[in-house]
Amino acid sequence: MMNLKIIIIDDDPLVVESLKTIISANGIDIAAVGYDGEEAVFLYEKHKPDLILMDIRMEKLNGIEAAKNMLGKDPQAKILLITTFQDQEYIAQALSIGCKGYILKYNIKGIIPAINAVYAGNMVFDSKIVSGIKKYAEKDIELDLSDREYDILLLVAEGLNNKEIAEKLYLSEGTVRNYISNMLEKLSLRDRTQLAVYYYKKKYGIEED
Repeated sequence: MMNLKIIIIDDDPLVVESLKTIISANGIDIAAVGYDGEEAVFLYEKHKPDLILMDIRMEKLNGIEAAKNMLGKDPQAKILLITTFQDQEYIAQALSIGCKGYILKYNIKGIIPAINAVYAGNMVFDSKIVSGIKKYAEKDIELDLSDREYDILLLVAEGLNNKEIAEKLYLSEGTVRNYISNMLEKLSLRDRTQLAVYYYKKKYGIEED
């Protein structure tokens, strides 16, 4: 088990206690808990955790606004959003500001794997969210990409790694890597996270700040 220090933020005390119980039982250190967005920002600056697990709909500052505040001060912040809402627009907003994942509260079994995956540098989406992405993933945005590049872009946006993409599209990992490198160069992007963000911004018409 990785030696993690996290903060839990949710406006429902029962949810906070449930998450504390589950996470602590897996050997992860809970540095602090909070109940609204303003408290989240304060606690993040105070404790500098490895990861913050945060609800979206809260008083004072919602999770998106709080995340934007934290990431503005610390672009390396690892923020995993947890919510009951399956709103595609929230996914786009979360990615566009640099959050690392978005999972649903009911998925208790997925909490620990999601935390570990985000800490390891991966992006994480709940399976129901991924299903929603696929449902609306028709090629309805105009990009200067080939059909194969677009297929790979969708899978990157779902959070799949090169090996998983290669298996789905019956390609070698090296070929997938080359496609992604070419897309990054073509779109003037730095890495696969920016590639996923690029897709969601185009998909939902989010403008640059």
